[in-house]
Amino acid sequence: MKTKHLIVSGAGGLIGSESCKYFARLGWNIHGIDNNMRAYFFGAEASTGDNLQKLKNNLPRFRHWAVDIRDRAALREMFQQVAADGGAVIHTAAQPSHDWAAREPFTDFDVNAGGTLNLLECSRQFCPESPFIFTSTNKVYGDLPNMLPLIEKATRWEIAADHRYQNGIPESFSIDQSKHSVFGASKVAADVMVQEYGRYFNMPTVCFRAGCLTGPAHSGAELHGFLSYLVKCTVSGKPYTIFGYQGKQVRDNIHSSDLVAAFEEYSKMPRSAAVYNIGGGRRSNCSVLEAIALSESVSGRKLNYAYSDQARAGDHIWWISDTSKFEKDYPRWRQSYTLEKTLEEIYDAAAGADNETGCRGGKFL
Repeated sequence: MKTKHLIVSGAGGLIGSESCKYFARLGWNIHGIDNNMRAYFFGAEASTGDNLQKLKNNLPRFRHWAVDIRDRAALREMFQQVAADGGAVIHTAAQPSHDWAAREPFTDFDVNAGGTLNLLECSRQFCPESPFIFTSTNKVYGDLPNMLPLIEKATRWEIAADHRYQNGIPESFSIDQSKHSVFGASKVAADVMVQEYGRYFNMPTVCFRAGCLTGPAHSGAELHGFLSYLVKCTVSGKPYTIFGYQGKQVRDNIHSSDLVAAFEEYSKMPRSAAVYNIGGGRRSNCSVLEAIALSESVSGRKLNYAYSDQARAGDHIWWISDTSKFEKDYPRWRQSYTLEKTLEEIYDAAAGADNETGCRGGKFL
């Protein structure tokens, strides 16, 4: 059987590195694109350098390409060398922060929208039959979810048990006439372009509109990486700030391994211009307050946090993904991680806990 080639943008990031490891185990050759712009976005603590080095050390089939996805000529040269139909392209590289995007909107748009177009066009030219898998975001829906009739409870906002979105928000929810943030708008542009290449050029493309993505390989920073950064602050004693909504805003969280398993299922039976909401859904979700309590329980430490009334622009008060469309199309896919299991892995990575003893925060699990 011919060896497949996987091209991964953002290879040193959470989903990128998980994709590299996952598909390498399947025997694929991995070509990882990453120029460590995350360090530029969020500082040295968010660098992807360590993840990239681990990939180089541990994956014999991995090749690193220090290419900027805004550089069309460099991308084209790379694709000419390595792209082949029968493989796949997984596009995870992005500027991922609401706040940062407003500081440098040209950079945000050039990376998120322009970079996506560059990868799509290289795929069309050199491997048009290979699945093109795009990590989109639930922020394409803007702040319309905040207009839902939410109910305030002790530790979270929630939707009524008899509401049609009780199991989560579906892909049919409007992305129009809402406040997206500059980041959300650039991801909308990328999302729509991925769909267009599927429809117009009949390429196998998919947008996974994700809630919070998380896992132990996440280089969390204050402006991005909710659970990872929260656990990092709990472990280190660094102050943490809750922004708005009394800390009761709800986010669903999907482990990077479960998301990449969804990528694999799609790659086996790709569709053109597919769109799926993907996330922890009802299986794995929490409010900020609930996440703090869980993090303190897992670590055995107290988080030093403060509260700000100023919510982040475009932040969702309540988001739970309805994953039923993907589950119907790809019934072999199952989530394997609960929120508690995910937090335990993040804590182990942050604290350097000895996994063999199963000891966390002084508790044996």
